[in-house]
Amino acid sequence: MGKYLLKRLGQTVLVMFLVSTLVFFLVSMIPGDPVYAMLGDDITPEEYEVQYLKLGLDKPVAERYVDWLIGVLHGDFGSSTQYHTSVVSVLMERVPVTLYLAILSTLVSFPIGILFGILTAVKRGKAADTVVTLIANICACLPQFWIGICLMYALALRTGLLPSSGFTWPWVDLGTHIRQLIMPLTCLSLGSIAGITRQTRSSMLEVIRQDYVRTARSKGLHENKVISVHVMKNGLIPIITMLGNRLAFMIGGSMFVEEVFNIPGMGSLFVKAVSGKDIQLIQACVLLTALVSCVAYIVTDIMYMVVDPRISLVESE
Repeated sequence: MGKYLLKRLGQTVLVMFLVSTLVFFLVSMIPGDPVYAMLGDDITPEEYEVQYLKLGLDKPVAERYVDWLIGVLHGDFGSSTQYHTSVVSVLMERVPVTLYLAILSTLVSFPIGILFGILTAVKRGKAADTVVTLIANICACLPQFWIGICLMYALALRTGLLPSSGFTWPWVDLGTHIRQLIMPLTCLSLGSIAGITRQTRSSMLEVIRQDYVRTARSKGLHENKVISVHVMKNGLIPIITMLGNRLAFMIGGSMFVEEVFNIPGMGSLFVKAVSGKDIQLIQACVLLTALVSCVAYIVTDIMYMVVDPRISLVESE
């Protein structure tokens, strides 16, 4: 295990270096002038020149990249031109919100999706299978922002049952937190539940057809034990693969939900950074997303071994 983790750590460092290099040079090619994006068009040439030199835009791109990389290795991601403070300070305020929503959505969507997937597989061809599969297929096609707008209109603007925007931590006001969380959590979880339901159903049906499942049934084992011990254990491997993908997607793909409900998270921060050409902030957001994705995939590989001890993370010699 230790050898495997060291190997994956080395791969993560390499991935982060490649991502940082690619992102830096791509961001440098974004159309527009970051000085005008930060200060507006009504500035004097002297003000422009001062800020231009302060941002280091007079240096070659390669030299700016080396300076930025050295700063990152020392924990300095630079200063945000929009928020006029260090990028680390901005991320420390926004990242916990997005991580909280992503983890909570994962904890909600995976048990429900797996449960529905098992139900449709066991009841294949029956009414429960038809109804749940149809609903899952429809929900998988619905865009997050469209679901958010519909929920906001029905539950906030039309009836006033829930607040239309904002985010409050539970230790500040638990009641407000729950009411503000219902709609964004539904938007983030609905598509995941649909995808997990479909994947679980497919995996379960494939495993149910295997010879060892028929053998277990022929031995007189109760159907519940056959499903829980023999079918689920082997059918969950593809579902675990989705865990890393979904968590990585929610970290970077929550921008639509955060924008609709005005949640001060990383998604909305990334949108504002791109629109304001905040180069330092854009690079930090992309790097953090890549880091979370790498960690999620490492955790996924470890979970493979936990679910199925036959899977070894160490290459056979």
